Amino acid sequence: MGKLGGFIDIERQNESNISVKKRIQDYKEFTIALKESEIKKQGARCMDCGVPFCHSGCPLGNLVPDFNDLVYKGEWQKASLILHSTNNFPEFTGRLCPAPCEKACVLGLVSDPVSIENIEKNIVEKAFSNGWIQPTLPKIRTGKTVAVVGSGPAGLAAAQQLNRAGHNVTVFERDDEVGGLLRYGIPNFKLEKGIIDRRVKILEKEGIIFKTNVNVGVNYDIKNLSYFDAILLCGGATKRRNIPVKGIESKGVHQAMDFLTQQTKLVFNKEIEGEPISAEDKNVIVIGGGDTGSDCVGTSNRQGAKSVTNFEIMPKPPLHRSPNTPWPYWPLQLKTSTSHEEGCNRNWLINTKEFITDNDGNLTALKTVEVKWDVIPGERPMLVEKPNTEKIWPCDLALLALGFTGPETTLSDQLGVALDHKSNYKANNFQTNIPHIFTAGDMRRGQSLIVWAISEGREAAISIDKYLSNSSYLLTKGDGDLPKV
Repeated sequence: MGKLGGFIDIERQNESNISVKKRIQDYKEFTIALKESEIKKQGARCMDCGVPFCHSGCPLGNLVPDFNDLVYKGEWQKASLILHSTNNFPEFTGRLCPAPCEKACVLGLVSDPVSIENIEKNIVEKAFSNGWIQPTLPKIRTGKTVAVVGSGPAGLAAAQQLNRAGHNVTVFERDDEVGGLLRYGIPNFKLEKGIIDRRVKILEKEGIIFKTNVNVGVNYDIKNLSYFDAILLCGGATKRRNIPVKGIESKGVHQAMDFLTQQTKLVFNKEIEGEPISAEDKNVIVIGGGDTGSDCVGTSNRQGAKSVTNFEIMPKPPLHRSPNTPWPYWPLQLKTSTSHEEGCNRNWLINTKEFITDNDGNLTALKTVEVKWDVIPGERPMLVEKPNTEKIWPCDLALLALGFTGPETTLSDQLGVALDHKSNYKANNFQTNIPHIFTAGDMRRGQSLIVWAISEGREAAISIDKYLSNSSYLLTKGDGDLPKV
């Protein structure tokens, strides 16, 4: 497996990036791929460990050592088959996943882990460029019909799996194009939308029907779903969190997703809803230190912001893995994204107290206070303000990147689907309280990762296949037995 001693002789090498000055001039992806010879060397670093914890670190259970070894040997097509046997869309995870597999890599105990995510991306890109990824049509059709509501990664993965099992699948998407948050929630500089389009074309050729601009329960009568033998709800967790402070309704305070969605539509010269949200020549403050906040930072810099500041209410994570999150767990560790590198004043343990406006209601500043977290054993941590730490920050545009509180309930209300204690759609083995209705992805588990969404979609497809056929082709045959990717 790999090169004997490769993990000792070969250092980890990451992709490089186009310079900050150049890349913020447009919204294109800006990574510079390694040479094929270097990628093969990176595959050689996989150390043939006795127990490959990368399997358990990855929610999809990707066969990481297998495709690493094949890349090292130059057998790229076989590597693609192995990769696609567990992951429907490695072109998404290879760009956007935070790579829990790498955090669980055994080599990470003594050195830099294997660059699994980058190897994954290069495998799928080589597969596309060589024409190895072709539509795989089912040998027979069962005559059963399935409606998938939502075309994010969970819905797309489930649709492809169910189609492979021979069912007739229709995917409903309320936006004008397929992809869910991949389409409008992820900036183009992280995922160019042609990457989504080329995969959707494959799915369409396989026989999956896509219906866009269809908001089930709003402009599409919920009763029409009764014509389907099974329904899978994959609408995501799209209810946005807010902060109940004075001035929240000011002109210049916007939800991050509105900002990001607008910009992606503008890239493609599409009409936008409402007034344009622009960071040009403005002092921008992004409230929220996660990936969405980082995306707002990168977008603001590309729009020509005067300054970009980022607030996070939690403490600054350590530079290295915390003892509280030892290997192979997901580490508590500072993450500096490429957007942060493009220009951002980052601040931790800051709480926003007020949005200050002028007489016309236009945002002019933010009032904040420094905080700390009091931890009492056995109780929830308490947020405590530090006295005499209030500060006024000039601000023309505030972006709320505070995450999501759960799924919208339009569908659950109209269909009678029960919710759990977290307001997610309740399910047992992905099946709701209504036997023919299933749910998966963020709608079921809450806000999570793309890799988890794909896993949820695949697992939900097995449950639906069992419900429709009393057994599951997806379990007895599996993707590995399919002749094409």
